[in-house]
Amino acid sequence: MSQPLGYIAFDLGAESGRTILATLQNDKLELHEINRFLNLPQHTPDGYHWAIIETWRHLQDGLRKAAQFARENNIKLVSLGVDTWGVDFGLIGDSGQLLGLPFAYRDDRNPPAMQKAFDTLGKKTIYDATGIQFMPFNSLFQLVAQKDAESSAIDNAKHMLFMPDILHYFFSGKPANEATIASTSQMVDPTTGKWATDLVKQLNLPSQFLTDILPAGSTLGPITKRVAEQCNCDPIQVIIPGSHDTASAIAAVPVDSSSTENWAYLSSGTWSLMGAELDNPVVSDQAREASFTNERGVEDKIRFLKNIAGLWLVQEVRRDYLAKGSEFNYIELTDAAKECEAFRTIINPSHAPFASPNNMHQKIADFATQTGQPIPETPGQLTRACLESLAFAYRDTLKNLEKLLGKSINVLHIVGGGGKNELLNQMTADATGCKVIVGPTEATATGNALTQAIGNGDIKDLAQLRQVVRNSFELETFTPQNPEAYDAQADRYDNLCNAPVK
Repeated sequence: MSQPLGYIAFDLGAESGRTILATLQNDKLELHEINRFLNLPQHTPDGYHWAIIETWRHLQDGLRKAAQFARENNIKLVSLGVDTWGVDFGLIGDSGQLLGLPFAYRDDRNPPAMQKAFDTLGKKTIYDATGIQFMPFNSLFQLVAQKDAESSAIDNAKHMLFMPDILHYFFSGKPANEATIASTSQMVDPTTGKWATDLVKQLNLPSQFLTDILPAGSTLGPITKRVAEQCNCDPIQVIIPGSHDTASAIAAVPVDSSSTENWAYLSSGTWSLMGAELDNPVVSDQAREASFTNERGVEDKIRFLKNIAGLWLVQEVRRDYLAKGSEFNYIELTDAAKECEAFRTIINPSHAPFASPNNMHQKIADFATQTGQPIPETPGQLTRACLESLAFAYRDTLKNLEKLLGKSINVLHIVGGGGKNELLNQMTADATGCKVIVGPTEATATGNALTQAIGNGDIKDLAQLRQVVRNSFELETFTPQNPEAYDAQADRYDNLCNAPVK
């Protein structure tokens, strides 16, 4: 039997991070969690920041432990790669130094900066140049905010590196931008995949820090000698995966390329991202008005999708209970939701106040009061309101996707940690009328590791990557059981989403 090949996937989310050692042998993948750590932004006097140096310490610890695990289990370590959430970045100076801590995307300064960009150029000009959904935290607007607040870092920066780019730089000593993460910035031309420098200049932003963009699967080179020595690790390669976590997750969607079914994906986690994988971008007035985005994927695919305010809602409900001294895990909250009355209270997941942290119970109560609905009073009622409303949001998004593509969707693949919530999976099948196929829940780490394998020549292409996923993980199917119930409430949901709520 051949020696298993090992790929280290560092998977960082907006709450926590993990080191996963993935082993590939006989076209099957196994995942081994090496370490897990908190990854939370912190408020400082000048804003909301990521503790990137602390994160770097955790990644070195993960590499050290992964190398030890590989030695003990006769695994041939090949490479490492990092994926994170989108948009956030740091600036690198002439001497290779980080010019301040990266801002976190929920920083309060971003919404006014987005409005300033709209006032300067207009939404159509920005969307036509980038094909990206308008979110106040997009990197383009973060740059506008940073220039207005204090421009010296931007003016003196040699590189603009997104969060995974920074960590790849720390590992390899080579600064580089990867395509999938760069595309989240609203600064990349969706057709060419190159920087939209004309747009940047029209907003009076400098562009000297925009350097060549590399595709997922590119090799930066070995880890530095210092990192290898400190982590007691051989000089393995740094192979950049789809370093936007959603790109890695979608790469691991276990679809069979020979299937004739029309499929869509839902990457379910803190955020929900629903869309289709395309060969060419869809940049139209209709796509802009429906808030769809054209992000880059593995093998230069287009991730045509919409961001939806996912399980963040339930996370915040749980966080509020923790702050009050009541500790519920997600299973307990979901079990409580199962026992509650259906459709008692429906919310709009995209309601702006829900996007900011803290006081979610009160925000939901305020929404219910202003829309003439009963206030959720129990953990189950709060959780059910969030889950049912997400299912309606998925239904609405899928219908818009079908209109924009001009075809019906038969199958919805749910990947990511949100797929563990069986209640939401069944609600989604009922709300959309689709067959829902769930798995793998560890899609991001899987796609990260297997894209490294493509980069190293151990896997041929995306089609073979997905075959390995099908070989390696059990999938679960949910079929619509009560779609009529959601049909009957659809107009109510639409009216609530259009209600004038503060």
